Amino acid sequence: MNYQEGVTILVDKPYQWTSFDVVNKIRWNLKQQLKVKNIKVGHAGTLDPLATGLLIVCIGKHTKKIDEYMVGVKQYTGTILLGKTTPSYDLETEFDEEYPINHIGPEEIEQARLKFLGIIAQVPPIFSAKQVDGKRAYELARAGKKIELKSNNVEIVDFKLDISTFPEINFSITCSKGTYIRSIAHDLGKNLRSGATLVALRRTVSGDFNLENARSVEEWIDIIRAEEQ
Repeated sequence: MNYQEGVTILVDKPYQWTSFDVVNKIRWNLKQQLKVKNIKVGHAGTLDPLATGLLIVCIGKHTKKIDEYMVGVKQYTGTILLGKTTPSYDLETEFDEEYPINHIGPEEIEQARLKFLGIIAQVPPIFSAKQVDGKRAYELARAGKKIELKSNNVEIVDFKLDISTFPEINFSITCSKGTYIRSIAHDLGKNLRSGATLVALRRTVSGDFNLENARSVEEWIDIIRAEEQ
């Protein structure tokens, strides 16, 4: 592969790695193998550290395609836990409140699910990479600062819920660019007059790219190291 001319690779991002961790690991190995001082590497669409799955990594001249790749719809699978909340809406922070769930049945869940379909206004989590006064929102949130983020319109094309392991709800969702799945979980809890936390998330599709065609970070490093000079 001609990495300098441009290559797009699909990585199955590991749990607890940031998207930048993946980019930095790939870049370091490329620099070592190609014996160059630097090479452009970037990703199209950030995944939270606690999420796994499809990360599109662009190398060389393909970094110019990042904006193009980010436009497409995304698909995720995951698990939402009802009855508990955290400040980050996921397991990055500790549970801080508990809520009743005895009033929640299949009918209530279905009515709540329907409210998410179509174009909805969504407020991003305060523990997000949104810029606030030149700083990332999560930096301010971790410092204990009070933050108010504006809502954005996003589109939910499909949202399926499996309540067979209640109070955990397994889901699959198809949505537009910029949708925060943590906020979907949080808002689902509020719609059910309870609370909810995103406890697992995996991206399976981004635009024309599918997780089925992705490789692990280790596999990509082996491929890079096997390249002939």
